[in-house]
Amino acid sequence: MAQKITLADLGWNETFARDFAPYEEQGWKPARLLRDNKIAYGALLIDGDDFDELDVILGGKVYHDAQTDAELPAVGDWVAVELTDDEAVIRARLPRQSCFSRRSAGHSAEEQVIAANVDTVIVVTEAGPDFSLRRMERYFMLISRSGAKAVVVLNKSDLFTDKENKQAAEEIRALNPEAEIHITSVLKNKGMRTLRNYLKRGVTVAFIGSSGVGKSAMINAMLGDEWQDVDEVNEVTGKGRHTTTARELIILPKGGILVDNPGIKEVQMWTDETILRESFADIDELASQCRFHNCQHVKDVGCAIRAAVEAQTLEPARYEGYLQLEDEIAKLKRLQKKRQMTVERRNKRDHKIKARNREDRVDIQRNLKPRACEGSDGPEGDET
Repeated sequence: MAQKITLADLGWNETFARDFAPYEEQGWKPARLLRDNKIAYGALLIDGDDFDELDVILGGKVYHDAQTDAELPAVGDWVAVELTDDEAVIRARLPRQSCFSRRSAGHSAEEQVIAANVDTVIVVTEAGPDFSLRRMERYFMLISRSGAKAVVVLNKSDLFTDKENKQAAEEIRALNPEAEIHITSVLKNKGMRTLRNYLKRGVTVAFIGSSGVGKSAMINAMLGDEWQDVDEVNEVTGKGRHTTTARELIILPKGGILVDNPGIKEVQMWTDETILRESFADIDELASQCRFHNCQHVKDVGCAIRAAVEAQTLEPARYEGYLQLEDEIAKLKRLQKKRQMTVERRNKRDHKIKARNREDRVDIQRNLKPRACEGSDGPEGDET
């Protein structure tokens, strides 16, 4: 990078400056994480008028203080870095102002941070096979939870009719009237100028979407350079082969910060139930009118929700989405409970391993069962 970059160009603001003040007193430097390869991080560090892109490693205290993987530094995070003669070490992560995350893929109950401190999330899809209102519904929930602004791009418009593109846009708008929607075509250079308007100095924009919808090609068209590798289109599926393999934060020469993400095959809720209830408040209101309080809304007699579907006052697709998300949250709660039990067993086992003498065992027992041990000198409660 040859251009001069300031902290403000990276998204630094007064809130971050205030949070960083205690670390500045220790001589540490602010840096924003550009990459995360699970072993080390790439970071852009600025010291006065000087800036440098360097590899940084995670400090032991930061790692051990994190209660979950989601609390570890991620792409987009601001961190405090200590510079030594041999290495650069992350000593702290600043509080996030937004956090775009989902549930980790597979059977995990863990939260996966996609990007931190993001201002705008641009969802790239199309009006064809990739189009799914249920997936869009989940994207909107995740974006709402993150605190970022939602933008939807219907790409590859040249492959579909105007009617198909407009219908898809209308369905998305009905799902979320606040989301900004754009119809684009990278091949025809349609809508690229409008998208560039989101790339402003100090503003972080994350691109997400399924593999093959043209995110990398779109980013190249917006930036005017081959920033991301673009594979040829598969002749059978008509899809571009997946090219982005890791999340990366890109500082743009003309202003703006961009996060490109690997294609997301599944969008699972790292959830909280409050977000779900808010998104389906109208259906919850119907549920309160069901004949039985434990109605499952499937075959139960007197179900107000199914009655609304039959009366065509509630869309069947929205009803199905409600049932699916309810099932997913129930499954997630089971996974979280199972994980909590596993962690508790591991902690108890570690306590026993570390307690190599009687005094240590007494301390551990006091911490685990303070009432039972109160007034006793040992695990047996021997009288003095």
